[in-house]
Amino acid sequence: MQSNNKLPEVRFWPIMVALFFGSFVSMLATSTINIALPVLTKDFNTTLSTIQWTLTGFMLAMGTFAPVTGYFGERFSYKRVYLVALAGFTLVSVFCALSNDVTWLIAFRTLQGVFGGVIVPSAMAVIYQVIPREKQPVAIGIWAASAMLAPALGPTFAGWLLEHVSWHWLFWINVPFGLIAILMVQLFMPYYRMSIPKSFDLVGFVTVIVASSSLLVGLSQGHSWGWSSVKTVTLFVVGAVFLALFIWRELTTETPLLNLRVLKNNRYTLTLIISIILTISLYSGMLLTPVFLQNVQGVTPLDTGLILLPSSLVMAFAMPIVGKLYTKLGARPLITTGILLVAAGTLPLSWLSVHASHSFMLWCMVVRNLGISLTMMPVSNAGMEEIPPHMSGHASSLNNWIRNVFGSFAIAVFTTMMATRSTTHAKELMTSGVKDKLQLQLSAMTMGIDDVFYAATLIILVALPIILFIRKKPKKSGSEPDAAVLTPQEA
Repeated sequence: MQSNNKLPEVRFWPIMVALFFGSFVSMLATSTINIALPVLTKDFNTTLSTIQWTLTGFMLAMGTFAPVTGYFGERFSYKRVYLVALAGFTLVSVFCALSNDVTWLIAFRTLQGVFGGVIVPSAMAVIYQVIPREKQPVAIGIWAASAMLAPALGPTFAGWLLEHVSWHWLFWINVPFGLIAILMVQLFMPYYRMSIPKSFDLVGFVTVIVASSSLLVGLSQGHSWGWSSVKTVTLFVVGAVFLALFIWRELTTETPLLNLRVLKNNRYTLTLIISIILTISLYSGMLLTPVFLQNVQGVTPLDTGLILLPSSLVMAFAMPIVGKLYTKLGARPLITTGILLVAAGTLPLSWLSVHASHSFMLWCMVVRNLGISLTMMPVSNAGMEEIPPHMSGHASSLNNWIRNVFGSFAIAVFTTMMATRSTTHAKELMTSGVKDKLQLQLSAMTMGIDDVFYAATLIILVALPIILFIRKKPKKSGSEPDAAVLTPQEA
């Protein structure tokens, strides 16, 4: 049976610990495997193109299954969905650690991505449905800190494990974090459902899976296959057709898998556009800074992680503070300041030379990442706080799905742009008389990276005029979201 009472009083910190560790372990799995690819290639006696599917398969599964979280959260409750996702992620991590064949490792990593793709949007939905409204900005700040802390610590931590233990511990380390999160969810998160969908949208499920997987594979492999190759073009065409079918289906069916009508909320849509722009600019630094340090300057993976660690820690620890500032200042001032700081930190990175100092890069990344922390939480909260609680699951699923797609898009575009511009600069340097092959290669790659950072600066500045259209949120009475609650006994 159901009741229309408000959610019972929740224990803020135990729930946030559960959400923090769940999101942390999911994002940690994304950031640690990159540095292990050469080790895995040697250990499994395979090629880099094969072992890269441990990363590609994970990212594809995360992006593909994020859209279905809204339906399953409504059908089974977000507590159960989050709990199952955590348990599945933790169990599959054990299977990954025990894998002695590359095929099984890729398969288990892909399955791990399925569970990881459900963890993040369901965690966001829980915050907007369970946490009292006046505490939501702080909650989002704490939760976002976990998503930033994982990639901050991931490369350095992975480098240490690979150097002193083995790659298996990249997966074993997920187990204690996963178990802590599972225990906290079971003990302290209330069981609730706000609405129960009448039927499962099978057509929507099939079309979104085909559309997402086709577009994401095309984006991730287009650079190596060639953007005009038959495989790439076919995937984009299939993805576009099924995406159009999915959108049509979700706008016409009575019980959509992913309710796209949340886009009718102008504030949510505007913040989603800013989030996309921020994601694209964010990936330029995540992708190209390690490439420059390792491929141009010859820095080891462990030292690369240590160089980038301070800026990532600044971003992670600033998130909860930004949550408190949000309640006092609102979205506009924080987002505007953040965008300007991101641009101020990114532009100097377009002036890199082969012998650029590490301290120069470190401070650029500190300024840049501080701007990201000032922008990310306010953008997310400004859009989500106007979405009715019963629609927040669909809004968070859509948000994460879009960001996954555009994150893959950013990686593909920036990788291609760097390669193309490096080739162009190499020809220019040869014409100008540079004959040393190593100097030519390193200088051309550096200039190509500079071009990408310059483009990323222009991209992030596009968000500034959009901020002007984000209207202020009117104050409402009451702090608790309404919900239909089922106690564990009633369930």
